Amino acid sequence: MLKILLYPLSWLYGIVVFLRNRAYDLDILKSQEFDVPVISIGNITVGGTGKTPHVEYLISLLKDKYNVATLSRGYKRKTKGFRTVEVDSTASESGDEPLQIKNKFPEIIVSVSEDRVKGVERLLKQDAQNVPDVILLDDAFQHRRIIPGINILLIDYNRQIKNDHLLPYGRLREGQYQARRANIIIFTKCPDEVTPIMRRILQNDIHLLPYQKLYFTKLEYGKLVPAFGAKRLGKTFYEEKQFAILLVTGIASPLLMHNYLKRYSDQIETMTFSDHHDYSNTDLMEIENRFEAIQAEKKVIVTTEKDVMRLRSTKLNGELKTSVYYLPVKVQFLEEEKKSFNKRILNYVGENKSNRELHKRKNSVKA
Repeated sequence: MLKILLYPLSWLYGIVVFLRNRAYDLDILKSQEFDVPVISIGNITVGGTGKTPHVEYLISLLKDKYNVATLSRGYKRKTKGFRTVEVDSTASESGDEPLQIKNKFPEIIVSVSEDRVKGVERLLKQDAQNVPDVILLDDAFQHRRIIPGINILLIDYNRQIKNDHLLPYGRLREGQYQARRANIIIFTKCPDEVTPIMRRILQNDIHLLPYQKLYFTKLEYGKLVPAFGAKRLGKTFYEEKQFAILLVTGIASPLLMHNYLKRYSDQIETMTFSDHHDYSNTDLMEIENRFEAIQAEKKVIVTTEKDVMRLRSTKLNGELKTSVYYLPVKVQFLEEEKKSFNKRILNYVGENKSNRELHKRKNSVKA
């Protein structure tokens, strides 16, 4: 019954999105291009495509050679306007994902602004030493006020968009046709191997265009990291399945984490909250009670890096903190695709940075 009610709303939403995109296509609504390499990373569905690990991959690729800045809206933050994220910021000030990125890469500029155009302008007005060589626009595929040099679209391998529907009936933010705006399309969260036949099927499903390049990535988990001063786990955890796990997550799709942790424990209980969930005192009490109720001599709480950013400013029980670990995750390209992807990104940033510096020198001579 609910789906029947949502379908007409989805139809109306689709009309609004179509008219908006059409207005940009016809230059009725204006887009702006900046004198700096800009890479946009986003998705066409609501949540769960592994966007943050892909942003972190790009940072790792670029940071040793270029001055990198990231800009996002800072989803669910309680502040307004442009803000530079610091290591000791809170999730409520900056959003959990920007804070996670800043803590992992403290040397780069991490910023948030609900107005991306003003955000880029602020980044470019900094002193010469801090002006970024490249700006990564986080979750900006629908943000058409800025024209990126490279537009990367992420699609969850396990949740194909071909049979999906527009919000609120389905999970699509806009129609599949808008994938044409991407230069690079990445299927994320893939299995260890994607057969040539499956690759061709997916390529046909998304109607890959001649100017688009298709890649496949998987998520690779590392060893558990103490979140709040707990001791590092030794071989006993990884080799003997002696620990019980309480998996606490506030992300879009925790299933991959759960399946991964099965290799280390036969006793996993889960507490699943909504994506970007703000943990209340009631939530913390429920977590504590669930953890205490687990009948096991050895037990740990496992969560995500993003959840740690939100949990660290809560009043989590001191003793409980010593049992909390997060599961780090990074992106790995399948087969030999890493070299091709890296080359394309590095060439774009390098060539455009050089053109930008040449343009500035010419202008300074004229002046």
